[in-house]
Amino acid sequence: MLNLAVDNQNSVDDQDFQTPARVSHHGIVGESSEIKTVFRLVEKVADSGSTIMINGETGTGKGLVARAIHNLSNRCDKPFVTINCGAIPENLLESELFGHVKGAFTGATNSKTGKFEAAKGGTIFLDEIGDMSPDLQVKLLRVLEEGEFEPVGGCRTHRTDVRVIAATHRDLEKAVTEGKFRQDLFFRLYVIPIKLPALKKRREDVPLLIHHFINMICKDKGIQSPQVEDGAMAAMMDFSWPGNVRELKNIVERLVVLNEGGTVTIGDLPDRFQDCARQFNPSGIQISSDGICLNSAVTEFEKSLIIQSLEKTNGIKNRAAKLLHLNRTTLVEKIKRHKI
Repeated sequence: MLNLAVDNQNSVDDQDFQTPARVSHHGIVGESSEIKTVFRLVEKVADSGSTIMINGETGTGKGLVARAIHNLSNRCDKPFVTINCGAIPENLLESELFGHVKGAFTGATNSKTGKFEAAKGGTIFLDEIGDMSPDLQVKLLRVLEEGEFEPVGGCRTHRTDVRVIAATHRDLEKAVTEGKFRQDLFFRLYVIPIKLPALKKRREDVPLLIHHFINMICKDKGIQSPQVEDGAMAAMMDFSWPGNVRELKNIVERLVVLNEGGTVTIGDLPDRFQDCARQFNPSGIQISSDGICLNSAVTEFEKSLIIQSLEKTNGIKNRAAKLLHLNRTTLVEKIKRHKI
């Protein structure tokens, strides 16, 4: 099986095989045009210091993107603090964000430092900000505009230097129209928006993610990697993945644990995948009613066969070349041309 984990080493006699560096960018795996657009934007805005708004369905990796932005920024040696605004009751969220003084409310036996103070000099990631109450939205707006806040029950103003990255799966523009989200906060958050694609919009990344999670989970659990049959891989590529990458990771963990060192077949997949089962087409190409570019189809078919040969030989080019009845130098040139 081709090893795609970021931290795995290449074969001793195959040091020029560089798939891991290409498919993973700061912990985010993929090589589709959609995810490459996200990579480029992340790298461009990391050092800007601007407020970032990440939109995307649940499970698309908004937290990974936020951390990547922080790690690439000039604040990378400062704290990266995360808080899920939708997971904390409204009456406690203000205290979590801004802290509180002793005696501020029943049970406040000690003063508490809030997330904004803890993240001073660094980055705070406000996940699911669309669930924040209107009252807290006003206080957050003040932090964004003036860089100051008061702890719950306190009267002393605190100043903080924090880069804010927010995220939501909701349509905040619609929420503004419905009066559920403040328009002024909306404009203050959307300085630089980043839209994450759903996994079904980048199906070509599914095999890369599967291999990545197999390697990661097997290393973590200390178990042997299973093989994935072509039919099972095709079914997973055809699946709509409503839970996105998070759902994929959970499915892969199930398959790894139940098929340690064995082979994953279509029958091992949950029932909801069975409708996606189809006869394996090694190129992944289907001719539509609009026709198809033959040259592009042949190129994709060749690329698919090269990837299969590398998977079967653990990335060792000498053996892969023999499987394809090619000279090693010819195979190396094709790998470079296809950017495999």
